[in-house]
Amino acid sequence: MKHIKGILFFTFFSVRLFAQIPNNFQWLPDGSGYRDVVENEIVEVALPANQPNVLISKAQLTPSGGSPLSIRSYTLSKAGDKALIYTNTKKVWRLDTRGDYWVFDLTSKTLQKLGKGLPESSLMFGKFSPDGKNVGYVSKHNLYVEDLQTGEVKSLTKDGTDRIINGTFDWVYEEEFRCRDGFRWSDDSKFIAYWQLDARKIRNFLMINTTDSIYAYTVPVEYPKVGETPSPYKIGVVDIANAQTKWMNIPGDPQNTYVPRMEWSGMPSELVIQQLNRKQNESTLFYINTTDGSAKPFYTEKDAAWIDIKSRWGGDPSGWDWVNNGKEFLWVSEKDGWRHTYRVSRDGKKETLVTIGNFDMISPVRIDEKNNAYYFMASPDNATQNYLYKISLNGKGKAVRVTPADQQGSHIYDISPEAKFGKHRFSNAKTATLTEWVSFPNHISIDPNNSIAQSASKINSVKLDIEFFKVKTAEGVEVDAWLVKPTNFDASKKYPIVFTVYGEPAGTTIKDTYGTGTNKLYSGSMADDGYIYASMDNRGTPSPKGSAWRKAIHKNIGVINIRDLDGAAAEIFKKYSFIDTSRVAVHGWSGGGSSTLNLLFQYPQHFKTGIAVAAVANQLTYDNIYQERYMGLPQENREDFVKGSPITYAKNLRGNLLYIHGTGDDNVHYQNAEMLINELIKANKVFQVMPYPNRSHGINEGTGTAQHMRTLFTDYLKRNCPPGGR
Repeated sequence: MKHIKGILFFTFFSVRLFAQIPNNFQWLPDGSGYRDVVENEIVEVALPANQPNVLISKAQLTPSGGSPLSIRSYTLSKAGDKALIYTNTKKVWRLDTRGDYWVFDLTSKTLQKLGKGLPESSLMFGKFSPDGKNVGYVSKHNLYVEDLQTGEVKSLTKDGTDRIINGTFDWVYEEEFRCRDGFRWSDDSKFIAYWQLDARKIRNFLMINTTDSIYAYTVPVEYPKVGETPSPYKIGVVDIANAQTKWMNIPGDPQNTYVPRMEWSGMPSELVIQQLNRKQNESTLFYINTTDGSAKPFYTEKDAAWIDIKSRWGGDPSGWDWVNNGKEFLWVSEKDGWRHTYRVSRDGKKETLVTIGNFDMISPVRIDEKNNAYYFMASPDNATQNYLYKISLNGKGKAVRVTPADQQGSHIYDISPEAKFGKHRFSNAKTATLTEWVSFPNHISIDPNNSIAQSASKINSVKLDIEFFKVKTAEGVEVDAWLVKPTNFDASKKYPIVFTVYGEPAGTTIKDTYGTGTNKLYSGSMADDGYIYASMDNRGTPSPKGSAWRKAIHKNIGVINIRDLDGAAAEIFKKYSFIDTSRVAVHGWSGGGSSTLNLLFQYPQHFKTGIAVAAVANQLTYDNIYQERYMGLPQENREDFVKGSPITYAKNLRGNLLYIHGTGDDNVHYQNAEMLINELIKANKVFQVMPYPNRSHGINEGTGTAQHMRTLFTDYLKRNCPPGGR
């Protein structure tokens, strides 16, 4: 239901391992510079001089008799003497996580392709062993290891099928936990720990392809609908020498729990995992002895609503943040009502709050243990923005803002190991993204002539008449909002208003960042054509306003968020007399499509025209991990699912509705469109539908699709909510 790239390092004992697909921008291990891909060559740049040096040239990455490899991603061995090149990639659901791997030896200057005998573009998540002698990867749901000296390819698992999944994940783990890379090398390079998922008990959802063949055929997706049990998991540890797997004995029913995180703990023969219960409101950490497979719980947390895991606030779910030579680790929790980072002893018995204060730690940036500093993003005073803060890693003192005070908006930082340098990007709604290199701890630009401060003329230079403001609903809920006025605005006239909404826990539309206030679905300029464009927040979005704000939506999707959105709209109508309340439109995609439908159906007195894309019209059709996290189990509170589903209110349609959906949507299935259509037909409602054949959730496949959708959107809006002041 989400329509919304980063490297995470695992740095225990200076071992640097990658999971998922690493970015091409990579810091050098000592933080003195970085590597990147420039014109299909890997370059190394020392800071602060910032002069590139070609580490691996295009010529060196050209196979005999072939063309240069197109670098999608790369990693270097721990010793830095070999590079693993990822290329010729293909999409697996959302991301291109399968392809070909080549190894370039920087000493011998030789290039070799991996995976002999395996299908082209079938290798996934290739990783050097810590000793650099082997590469592990997944192909066709089996785990392999390849000896770089002999070229021997050894199958470590043999039972992988389309439904027995080794070393990677099924659809829903990938979509909702962002789990893709499902194996980890041991520190001594002798073992690999991996997930196995058994999706045989998950029913296939059958999509149908009617255009790529004269005879239509089905496209199956192992998709657990809400209320259906998850794919049971196992954690195995395979011995590289003999390809024998030992299965770990993890407490709990694997069909009613999840393991979204697993790493080697840094101690010999030991794993650390996180297990969630089915409702995702209980989290237990275990140490697992890989010699005998026994598991020992050591840290537990419960929440009345749900517990967010690392993928929700850190992106890549892999890695474990050990400090103090592995005697402690950093852990993020909302136990005191705010999202905070805690320092926890290895046995889980002692913890210290690090990010002290009544604010949310938005996301971690860098642990600088050498200088007793913890860098993180936060915005205590404005939930639409984000800034870099620093606090003592020992939990003493107050958080200090590092981002310059005169750069109001949204910031992104990538800070080097030991916090020597950082890549800093800044934007706001009226400033296109600006980038600079800075040194720490004092946030000084290493190139003053190309600093953001030197680009002051570019700040707020975008011609966009946008206003950020707050309104309080009749219920007393204060929400953030923004509004863009038409070009050549005349306050004596009344203008139509178009709202863009999302409304669910996966994202928010209210961000002071570049792109906010513009509509990529509209052909031309909404402002020039005479529209007011606006949006508002609601309880349940992931805004940094405390856990009570975020978790108010528990068991209330489609109810409390819709009430807040309508209540905010009503106050906006009162606040601005130049709004023509007879010309009010709303649009949204995915969860925003659901909100659009609910606003149109539940509050037709306010919302006259709606354009909904790829909406969950019936909450009982969406996947179990997402829907059960936020709504519970339909076996226990089915009425909440019904109450929050747009199809329940379809009979109330009074205005104009355009519904858009891709028939090949593996995320929000096209069945939602047909269920909605049936309800509207039953109620004798007139509406319009646009199916995009075989397009997925992003509706971005096929020649001409994007242009057609803009034309469709714009034409429908102009006809049913005419632009211009009156």
